[in-house]
Amino acid sequence: MKKRFSTCDFCDAHKSADGQQFRVLPPLFRDFAACKVFSGPVVTVKCFEDNTWVKAAVDSCGFIETPNGRVGKVLVVDGAGSLHRALLGGNLGVTAAKNGWAGVVIDGCVRDVQELAVLEVGIRALASTPMPTEKKNQGLQDVAVQIQGVWVRPGDWLYADADGMLVSSMCLD
Repeated sequence: MKKRFSTCDFCDAHKSADGQQFRVLPPLFRDFAACKVFSGPVVTVKCFEDNTWVKAAVDSCGFIETPNGRVGKVLVVDGAGSLHRALLGGNLGVTAAKNGWAGVVIDGCVRDVQELAVLEVGIRALASTPMPTEKKNQGLQDVAVQIQGVWVRPGDWLYADADGMLVSSMCLD
């Protein structure tokens, strides 16, 4: 059973927190999958119009085992806000769901919107575009990334619900 949380309640409790420990992502992201509420420890990818490392990430195990049970991870992709090529589509979305990822947040675009809409994984991105990426094997993984001006680091926790998304240096629930 998933824990219930409220990003508004977290913000009320941490409104005076240091920007290193608690950050809110700008309200620019759209939901593209069936799971609208998700959270988990962050894994990062930085790429530009090449989803080679996004594929590698979602192909891997998307959860960790803890004493309190299995916890899905959240892949945060710094796509530099590009609206020209989609970094995730239907096939990679299915893979992310199958491999236990809690969510994928993309500072960029997705495609295959109808296919993504039925998936039981959180998927948020800026927009959709039908154009795929070119595979050049370029990008970085497990590095600090800046998403719409907000720093997100591997190991941070991301929380997403109907009110927005936030990142914390520690688990809040």
